[in-house]
Amino acid sequence: MSRPVVAIVGRPNVGKSTLFNALAGERISIVKDTPGVTRDRIYADVTWLDKQFTMIDTGGIEPESRDMMLTYMREQAQIAIDTADVIVFVTDVRQGLVDADGKVADLLRRSGKPVILTVNKVDSFENLMPDVYEFYNLGIGDPIPVSAASMLGFGDLLDAVVSYFPPETTQETEDERPRIAIVGKPNVGKSSIVNRLLGENRVIVSDIAGTTRDAIDTAVTWQDREYVFIDTAGLRRKSKIKEELERFSIIRTVSAVERADVVVVVIDASEGVTEQDAKIAGIAHERGKGIIIAVNKWDAIEKDDKTVYQHTAKIKEILSFIPYAEILFISAKTGQRITKLFDSIEVVIQNRSLRIQTGVLNEILMEATALQQPPSDKGKRLRLYYITQVSVKPPTFVIFVNDKELMHYSYTRYIENKIREAFGFAGTSLKFIIRERKEA
Repeated sequence: MSRPVVAIVGRPNVGKSTLFNALAGERISIVKDTPGVTRDRIYADVTWLDKQFTMIDTGGIEPESRDMMLTYMREQAQIAIDTADVIVFVTDVRQGLVDADGKVADLLRRSGKPVILTVNKVDSFENLMPDVYEFYNLGIGDPIPVSAASMLGFGDLLDAVVSYFPPETTQETEDERPRIAIVGKPNVGKSSIVNRLLGENRVIVSDIAGTTRDAIDTAVTWQDREYVFIDTAGLRRKSKIKEELERFSIIRTVSAVERADVVVVVIDASEGVTEQDAKIAGIAHERGKGIIIAVNKWDAIEKDDKTVYQHTAKIKEILSFIPYAEILFISAKTGQRITKLFDSIEVVIQNRSLRIQTGVLNEILMEATALQQPPSDKGKRLRLYYITQVSVKPPTFVIFVNDKELMHYSYTRYIENKIREAFGFAGTSLKFIIRERKEA
């Protein structure tokens, strides 16, 4: 059975993200003293007293605001409320009870979900409890005082949360769903791709570059197989990073790549591939992830019979370090070839887990060395004794040689190419470990 879902909601800047991070035990959500910093809901798995649940952090709810971004955030929070089994309603003891709290309370009351009223920033229970009692006026139960910054009162809060869980939901099964990170520069259509795959307005999409600040996880089912898509903040060049928020977003993109099995690097067809795209792809390559290059907005450019060839050649030129990457031309706006993304993902997943028998590998090695003699230096020639595959994800090979110093990078690449000629390994990097073995 799936885990219960707990949503943390409230007005902007009452400390929702600080509380979320403290409960999750890691810095998952952006925290800054600027109202509206947390724009999308973020997920984290939390365990309390042997009970596991999924916690959602949301953007602040401004019931009356007509600001476009706050309106988006309100819609996202509403989705989180609809998804949740239990709602933690966060208020601020320092600001006191305000009209907007009452309007949020009305919204939560209409949801019909269990609501736990939490009064944050109570750094001294002795001095601030009289101010906490004011929140009884909301009429949604006993207020629980906490201090997210000082990590006070969490026991009572979590006890209240898990008290609403049915007993069947305490069991957990290991998550084996493939994880797909969607990365790229701002405003290339990453969130639009996820929304098109999902069929609902899951992540904020607007014409404002960099709208998605946090990496957020979305489950998508295709032909009875479930995938988890990680939509990330767009990466900008360092010279353009002016706010701490952008720095957090870059760290989060790297973190998303770390968590992923396959990385989809989204490129804007109208801009073409850029050096910044190469840096983004390089992060995935260095970490040994499966890589797919998705050229989005393919509907927005004029085409002839040479357009695909020209774009492909340019991509292979700038991204020459990942010749194995799958390339797909898509349009999130029209849905063109979007479902082909799943076919490519499956190919890459299978190739990342492919194992080759040692005997077959050594036949390829013998043939390769016969066709192109290993390099030599000062009269000493490189000898390759043996090759074996030691792991997958990515496929990793150990080559035993007589002298590691003689195994130049170019000859390792040559051996890699011969293995790829035989088995493809499309979409995945291959890792080679060179070991010395003394001659008998």
